[in-house]
Amino acid sequence: MTNQETLNNVEKALNEIRPFLMSDGGNIKLLSIEDTIVKVQLEGACTGCSVNQMTLKNGVEATIRKYAPQIEEVINVA
Repeated sequence: MTNQETLNNVEKALNEIRPFLMSDGGNIKLLSIEDTIVKVQLEGACTGCSVNQMTLKNGVEATIRKYAPQIEEVINVA
């Protein structure tokens, strides 16, 4: 898979997740993809949410892996 295909697939995954985050007053922004690590920034209500790490691992990371299985980790950069 090319870098562009990976980027497109990660964006598709984020677009699938975004409505759920927005319904709670949050959002997510893709910062970069470095090898097998995706760096994102949780925004809005997500920044102070006590369950944002669970959301990141169980929601965001799982959805990104569905579209781009080569991704090993998703990191929130504050």
